[in-house]
Amino acid sequence: MMNVVIIDDNPTNVFLLKRMTEQVEGCTAHTFADAPSALAWDGIDGSDLVLVDYMMPEMNGIDFIVQFRALKGCKDVPVIMVTADDAKEVRYEALQRGATDFLNKPVDKTEFLARMRNMLALRKSQKQMANRAEWLASEVRKATKELKQRELETILLLSKAAEYRDPETASHIVRMSHYSRLIARHLGMDAIEQEMILLAAPMHDVGKLGTPDRILLKPGKLDDEEFAIMMQHAEHGYQILHHSKTRLLQIAADIARMHHEKVDGSGYPRGLKGDEISIYARIVAVADVFDALTSERPYKKAWPVEQAVAVLQQDKGSHFDPACVDALINNLDEVLEIKARFQDEEEVGEV
Repeated sequence: MMNVVIIDDNPTNVFLLKRMTEQVEGCTAHTFADAPSALAWDGIDGSDLVLVDYMMPEMNGIDFIVQFRALKGCKDVPVIMVTADDAKEVRYEALQRGATDFLNKPVDKTEFLARMRNMLALRKSQKQMANRAEWLASEVRKATKELKQRELETILLLSKAAEYRDPETASHIVRMSHYSRLIARHLGMDAIEQEMILLAAPMHDVGKLGTPDRILLKPGKLDDEEFAIMMQHAEHGYQILHHSKTRLLQIAADIARMHHEKVDGSGYPRGLKGDEISIYARIVAVADVFDALTSERPYKKAWPVEQAVAVLQQDKGSHFDPACVDALINNLDEVLEIKARFQDEEEVGEV
Protein backbone atom coordinates (compact mmCIF):
# COMPACT_ATOMS: atom_id res chain seq x y z
CA MET A 1 0.00 0.00 0.00
CA MET A 2 1.35 3.42 -1.02
CA ASN A 3 0.51 6.42 1.17
CA VAL A 4 -0.21 9.65 -0.73
CA VAL A 5 -0.44 12.89 1.25
CA ILE A 6 -2.57 15.70 -0.25
CA ILE A 7 -2.26 19.25 1.17
CA ASP A 8 -4.47 22.06 -0.12
CA ASP A 9 -6.53 24.75 1.60
CA ASN A 10 -9.23 24.52 -1.07
CA PRO A 11 -11.75 21.73 -0.21
CA THR A 12 -12.76 21.30 -3.86
CA ASN A 13 -9.16 20.76 -4.93
CA VAL A 14 -8.65 18.29 -2.10
CA PHE A 15 -11.76 16.34 -3.14
CA LEU A 16 -10.70 16.14 -6.79
CA LEU A 17 -7.09 15.17 -6.03
CA LYS A 18 -8.27 12.51 -3.60
CA ARG A 19 -10.70 11.00 -6.13
CA MET A 20 -8.03 10.84 -8.83
CA THR A 21 -5.47 9.41 -6.41
CA GLU A 22 -7.82 6.59 -5.46
CA GLN A 23 -8.01 5.57 -9.12
CA VAL A 24 -4.37 4.47 -8.89
CA GLU A 25 -4.33 0.89 -7.63
CA GLY A 26 -2.75 0.36 -4.22
CA CYS A 27 -2.93 4.01 -3.14
CA THR A 28 -4.39 5.45 0.05
CA ALA A 29 -4.96 9.21 0.20
CA HIS A 30 -4.44 11.24 3.39
CA THR A 31 -5.79 14.79 3.07
CA PHE A 32 -4.96 17.98 4.99
CA ALA A 33 -6.27 21.55 4.69
CA ASP A 34 -3.01 23.13 5.80
CA ALA A 35 0.71 22.30 5.90
CA PRO A 36 1.22 22.43 9.71
CA SER A 37 -1.48 19.78 10.21
CA ALA A 38 0.24 17.51 7.70
CA LEU A 39 3.62 17.97 9.39
CA ALA A 40 2.04 17.16 12.77
CA TRP A 41 0.49 13.92 11.48
CA ASP A 42 2.01 10.81 13.06
CA GLY A 43 2.18 9.03 9.70
CA ILE A 44 4.00 11.76 7.78
CA ASP A 45 7.29 9.86 7.88
CA GLY A 46 5.54 6.94 6.17
CA SER A 47 4.57 8.98 3.13
CA ASP A 48 5.32 7.60 -0.32
CA LEU A 49 4.24 10.66 -2.29
CA VAL A 50 3.22 14.21 -1.33
CA LEU A 51 1.00 16.56 -3.35
CA VAL A 52 1.22 20.08 -1.93
CA ASP A 53 -0.33 23.35 -3.05
CA TYR A 54 2.00 26.34 -3.34
CA MET A 55 -0.32 29.16 -2.24
CA MET A 56 -1.64 28.47 1.27
CA PRO A 57 -2.28 30.97 4.10
CA GLU A 58 -0.35 29.59 7.11
CA MET A 59 2.60 27.98 5.38
CA ASN A 60 3.21 27.93 1.65
CA GLY A 61 4.26 24.85 -0.26
CA ILE A 62 7.95 25.72 -0.39
CA ASP A 63 8.17 26.26 3.36
CA PHE A 64 6.39 22.93 3.85
CA ILE A 65 8.91 21.15 1.64
CA VAL A 66 11.83 22.56 3.65
CA GLN A 67 10.39 21.28 6.93
CA PHE A 68 9.25 18.00 5.39
CA ARG A 69 12.70 17.22 4.00
CA ALA A 70 14.19 17.77 7.46
CA LEU A 71 12.04 14.96 8.93
CA LYS A 72 13.63 11.54 9.42
CA GLY A 73 12.87 9.26 6.47
CA CYS A 74 11.48 12.05 4.28
CA LYS A 75 14.59 13.15 2.45
CA ASP A 76 13.89 11.12 -0.71
CA VAL A 77 10.07 10.98 -0.74
CA PRO A 78 8.78 12.39 -4.08
CA VAL A 79 6.99 15.75 -3.69
CA ILE A 80 4.77 17.21 -6.44
CA MET A 81 3.93 20.89 -6.09
CA VAL A 82 0.50 21.83 -7.43
CA THR A 83 0.25 25.49 -8.35
CA ALA A 84 -1.37 28.01 -10.66
CA ASP A 85 1.76 30.17 -10.45
CA ASP A 86 3.90 29.44 -13.51
CA ALA A 87 6.64 31.96 -12.65
CA LYS A 88 10.06 30.38 -13.24
CA GLU A 89 11.44 31.89 -10.05
CA VAL A 90 8.90 29.98 -7.96
CA ARG A 91 9.71 26.72 -9.70
CA TYR A 92 13.46 27.23 -9.41
CA GLU A 93 13.16 27.91 -5.69
CA ALA A 94 10.89 24.91 -5.21
CA LEU A 95 13.39 22.65 -6.97
CA GLN A 96 16.25 24.01 -4.87
CA ARG A 97 14.21 23.36 -1.70
CA GLY A 98 13.41 19.77 -2.63
CA ALA A 99 10.42 19.59 -4.96
CA THR A 100 10.52 16.61 -7.33
CA ASP A 101 7.93 17.62 -9.93
CA PHE A 102 5.12 20.12 -10.70
CA LEU A 103 1.46 20.10 -11.73
CA ASN A 104 -0.33 23.20 -13.02
CA LYS A 105 -3.86 24.16 -12.05
CA PRO A 106 -6.34 23.28 -13.31
CA VAL A 107 -4.99 19.74 -13.00
CA ASP A 108 -5.37 17.60 -16.10
CA LYS A 109 -6.49 14.08 -15.13
CA THR A 110 -4.38 12.25 -17.72
CA GLU A 111 -1.24 14.21 -16.82
CA PHE A 112 -2.00 13.76 -13.12
CA LEU A 113 -2.28 9.98 -13.34
CA ALA A 114 0.87 9.71 -15.48
CA ARG A 115 2.93 11.78 -13.04
CA MET A 116 1.47 9.89 -10.08
CA ARG A 117 2.45 6.53 -11.54
CA ASN A 118 5.94 7.77 -12.41
CA MET A 119 6.54 9.15 -8.92
CA LEU A 120 5.16 6.03 -7.20
CA ALA A 121 7.35 3.81 -9.40
CA LEU A 122 10.31 5.96 -8.31
CA ARG A 123 9.32 5.54 -4.67
CA LYS A 124 8.97 1.76 -5.03
CA SER A 125 12.47 1.61 -6.51
CA GLN A 126 13.82 3.70 -3.64
CA LYS A 127 12.26 1.35 -1.08
CA GLN A 128 13.57 -1.73 -2.86
CA MET A 129 17.07 -0.24 -2.93
CA ALA A 130 16.81 0.70 0.75
CA ASN A 131 15.70 -2.82 1.63
CA ARG A 132 18.52 -4.25 -0.44
CA ALA A 133 21.02 -1.94 1.26
CA GLU A 134 19.74 -2.96 4.70
CA TRP A 135 19.98 -6.63 3.73
CA LEU A 136 23.55 -6.13 2.53
CA ALA A 137 24.43 -4.24 5.72
CA SER A 138 22.95 -7.08 7.76
CA GLU A 139 25.02 -9.62 5.83
CA VAL A 140 28.16 -7.54 6.36
CA ARG A 141 27.44 -7.38 10.09
CA LYS A 142 27.00 -11.14 10.21
CA ALA A 143 30.20 -11.76 8.25
CA THR A 144 32.12 -9.31 10.45
CA LYS A 145 30.83 -11.05 13.57
CA GLU A 146 31.91 -14.43 12.19
CA LEU A 147 35.38 -13.09 11.34
CA LYS A 148 35.73 -11.61 14.81
CA GLN A 149 34.66 -14.91 16.36
CA ARG A 150 37.26 -16.79 14.32
CA GLU A 151 39.88 -14.26 15.37
CA LEU A 152 38.97 -14.76 19.03
CA GLU A 153 39.09 -18.53 18.59
CA THR A 154 42.58 -18.19 17.10
CA ILE A 155 43.71 -16.15 20.09
CA LEU A 156 42.28 -18.56 22.62
CA LEU A 157 43.68 -21.62 20.83
CA LEU A 158 47.16 -20.12 20.56
CA SER A 159 47.01 -19.01 24.18
CA LYS A 160 45.98 -22.52 25.21
CA ALA A 161 48.83 -23.98 23.16
CA ALA A 162 51.33 -21.77 24.97
CA GLU A 163 49.69 -22.61 28.28
CA TYR A 164 50.23 -26.36 27.78
CA ARG A 165 53.97 -25.74 27.51
CA ASP A 166 54.18 -23.39 30.49
CA PRO A 167 53.49 -24.12 34.15
CA GLU A 168 51.29 -20.98 34.31
CA THR A 169 47.58 -21.67 34.77
CA ALA A 170 44.69 -20.77 32.49
CA SER A 171 43.35 -18.56 35.27
CA HIS A 172 46.54 -16.50 35.19
CA ILE A 173 45.86 -15.64 31.56
CA VAL A 174 42.30 -14.61 32.32
CA ARG A 175 43.14 -12.63 35.45
CA MET A 176 45.94 -10.66 33.90
CA SER A 177 43.73 -9.92 30.87
CA HIS A 178 41.03 -8.51 33.12
CA TYR A 179 43.60 -6.57 35.15
CA SER A 180 44.83 -5.15 31.84
CA ARG A 181 41.35 -4.02 30.86
CA LEU A 182 40.86 -2.47 34.29
CA ILE A 183 44.08 -0.48 33.92
CA ALA A 184 43.10 0.61 30.41
CA ARG A 185 39.71 1.81 31.64
CA HIS A 186 41.23 3.87 34.44
CA LEU A 187 43.73 5.36 32.00
CA GLY A 188 40.75 6.73 30.09
CA MET A 189 40.84 4.40 27.09
CA ASP A 190 37.53 3.98 25.30
CA ALA A 191 35.46 0.80 25.34
CA ILE A 192 36.91 -0.47 22.05
CA GLU A 193 40.49 -0.11 23.28
CA GLN A 194 39.58 -1.81 26.56
CA GLU A 195 38.11 -4.74 24.64
CA MET A 196 41.20 -4.89 22.42
CA ILE A 197 43.58 -5.29 25.35
CA LEU A 198 41.32 -7.82 27.08
CA LEU A 199 41.46 -10.01 23.98
CA ALA A 200 45.08 -9.37 23.01
CA ALA A 201 46.69 -9.76 26.45
CA PRO A 202 46.35 -13.58 26.56
CA MET A 203 48.83 -13.76 23.66
CA HIS A 204 51.68 -12.15 25.60
CA ASP A 205 53.64 -15.40 26.09
CA VAL A 206 52.69 -17.20 22.88
CA GLY A 207 56.38 -17.04 21.89
CA LYS A 208 57.14 -19.66 24.53
CA LEU A 209 55.94 -22.17 21.96
CA GLY A 210 59.46 -21.83 20.58
CA THR A 211 61.26 -22.21 23.93
CA PRO A 212 62.85 -25.64 24.58
CA ASP A 213 61.27 -27.68 27.39
CA ARG A 214 64.61 -28.03 29.18
CA ILE A 215 64.54 -24.29 29.74
CA LEU A 216 60.83 -23.59 29.97
CA LEU A 217 60.23 -26.34 32.51
CA LYS A 218 63.49 -26.10 34.44
CA PRO A 219 62.63 -26.00 38.17
CA GLY A 220 65.69 -24.02 39.24
CA LYS A 221 67.23 -20.72 38.25
CA LEU A 222 68.30 -20.34 34.62
CA ASP A 223 71.95 -19.73 33.86
CA ASP A 224 72.99 -16.86 31.57
CA GLU A 225 72.90 -18.95 28.41
CA GLU A 226 69.51 -20.43 29.26
CA PHE A 227 68.08 -17.02 30.14
CA ALA A 228 69.29 -15.63 26.83
CA ILE A 229 67.31 -18.38 25.08
CA MET A 230 64.28 -17.74 27.29
CA MET A 231 64.34 -14.04 26.38
CA GLN A 232 63.87 -14.97 22.73
CA HIS A 233 60.22 -15.82 23.43
CA ALA A 234 59.32 -12.12 23.16
CA GLU A 235 60.63 -11.90 19.60
CA HIS A 236 59.21 -15.33 18.74
CA GLY A 237 55.76 -14.18 19.85
CA TYR A 238 56.02 -11.09 17.68
CA GLN A 239 57.06 -13.14 14.65
CA ILE A 240 54.10 -15.51 15.16
CA LEU A 241 51.55 -12.70 15.31
CA HIS A 242 52.68 -9.63 13.41
CA HIS A 243 51.95 -10.92 9.89
CA SER A 244 48.22 -10.63 10.56
CA LYS A 245 46.60 -7.50 9.12
CA THR A 246 43.94 -7.29 11.83
CA ARG A 247 44.41 -4.57 14.42
CA LEU A 248 43.74 -6.97 17.28
CA LEU A 249 46.57 -9.33 16.36
CA GLN A 250 48.87 -6.40 15.58
CA ILE A 251 48.29 -5.19 19.15
CA ALA A 252 48.85 -8.74 20.42
CA ALA A 253 52.13 -8.86 18.47
CA ASP A 254 53.35 -5.63 20.09
CA ILE A 255 52.38 -6.93 23.53
CA ALA A 256 54.21 -10.20 22.95
CA ARG A 257 57.35 -8.36 21.83
CA MET A 258 57.39 -5.55 24.39
CA HIS A 259 55.88 -6.80 27.65
CA HIS A 260 59.37 -7.42 29.10
CA GLU A 261 60.64 -3.96 28.16
CA LYS A 262 61.16 -1.51 31.04
CA VAL A 263 60.43 2.20 30.95
CA ASP A 264 64.04 3.01 31.94
CA GLY A 265 65.38 1.07 28.93
CA SER A 266 66.83 -1.88 30.87
CA GLY A 267 64.33 -4.46 29.58
CA TYR A 268 64.41 -6.81 26.61
CA PRO A 269 64.48 -7.65 23.72
CA ARG A 270 65.28 -4.15 22.35
CA GLY A 271 65.90 -1.95 25.38
CA LEU A 272 63.05 0.43 24.59
CA LYS A 273 62.30 3.37 26.89
CA GLY A 274 59.12 5.11 28.03
CA ASP A 275 56.68 5.87 25.22
CA GLU A 276 58.77 3.83 22.78
CA ILE A 277 57.02 0.88 24.42
CA SER A 278 53.44 0.29 23.28
CA ILE A 279 50.92 1.46 25.87
CA TYR A 280 49.30 -1.98 25.60
CA ALA A 281 52.57 -3.66 26.52
CA ARG A 282 53.15 -1.24 29.40
CA ILE A 283 49.72 -2.10 30.76
CA VAL A 284 50.22 -5.85 30.37
CA ALA A 285 53.63 -5.67 32.07
CA VAL A 286 52.00 -4.38 35.27
CA ALA A 287 49.07 -6.79 35.12
CA ASP A 288 51.30 -9.79 34.34
CA VAL A 289 53.81 -9.16 37.14
CA PHE A 290 51.11 -8.40 39.71
CA ASP A 291 49.31 -11.67 39.00
CA ALA A 292 52.55 -13.66 38.89
CA LEU A 293 53.55 -12.33 42.29
CA THR A 294 50.17 -12.95 43.92
CA SER A 295 49.69 -16.46 42.47
CA GLU A 296 50.98 -19.74 43.88
CA ARG A 297 53.21 -21.83 41.64
CA PRO A 298 54.93 -25.20 42.14
CA TYR A 299 58.19 -23.33 42.76
CA LYS A 300 56.86 -20.53 45.02
CA LYS A 301 54.16 -19.40 47.42
CA ALA A 302 51.74 -16.61 46.52
CA TRP A 303 52.81 -13.21 47.80
CA PRO A 304 50.38 -11.13 49.84
CA VAL A 305 48.74 -8.41 47.76
CA GLU A 306 50.34 -5.72 49.93
CA GLN A 307 53.82 -7.08 49.17
CA ALA A 308 53.12 -7.23 45.45
CA VAL A 309 51.82 -3.65 45.52
CA ALA A 310 55.02 -2.59 47.32
CA VAL A 311 57.10 -4.10 44.50
CA LEU A 312 55.09 -2.26 41.86
CA GLN A 313 55.49 0.98 43.80
CA GLN A 314 59.21 0.40 44.22
CA ASP A 315 59.73 -0.25 40.50
CA LYS A 316 57.39 2.51 39.33
CA GLY A 317 59.27 4.72 36.88
CA SER A 318 62.09 2.22 36.37
CA HIS A 319 60.44 -1.05 35.37
CA PHE A 320 56.81 0.03 35.14
CA ASP A 321 54.90 2.96 33.68
CA PRO A 322 53.83 5.02 36.73
CA ALA A 323 50.37 5.74 35.32
CA CYS A 324 49.72 2.04 34.77
CA VAL A 325 50.84 1.17 38.30
CA ASP A 326 48.63 3.89 39.79
CA ALA A 327 45.63 2.73 37.74
CA LEU A 328 45.95 -0.72 39.29
CA ILE A 329 46.80 0.04 42.92
CA ASN A 330 44.31 2.90 43.19
CA ASN A 331 41.54 0.47 42.30
CA LEU A 332 42.46 -2.53 44.44
CA ASP A 333 38.84 -3.27 45.29
CA GLU A 334 38.19 -4.05 41.61
CA VAL A 335 41.49 -5.93 41.35
CA LEU A 336 40.60 -8.16 44.30
CA GLU A 337 37.15 -8.83 42.83
CA ILE A 338 38.81 -10.08 39.62
CA LYS A 339 41.27 -12.14 41.62
CA ALA A 340 38.45 -13.77 43.59
CA ARG A 341 36.34 -14.39 40.48
CA PHE A 342 39.02 -16.28 38.56
CA GLN A 343 40.66 -18.78 40.91
CA ASP A 344 43.28 -21.25 39.74
CA GLU A 345 41.16 -24.30 40.54
CA GLU A 346 38.24 -23.06 38.44
CA GLU A 347 37.71 -24.14 34.88
CA VAL A 348 38.23 -21.13 32.67
CA GLY A 349 36.59 -21.39 29.25
CA GLU A 350 37.13 -17.92 27.79
CA VAL A 351 38.57 -14.51 28.45
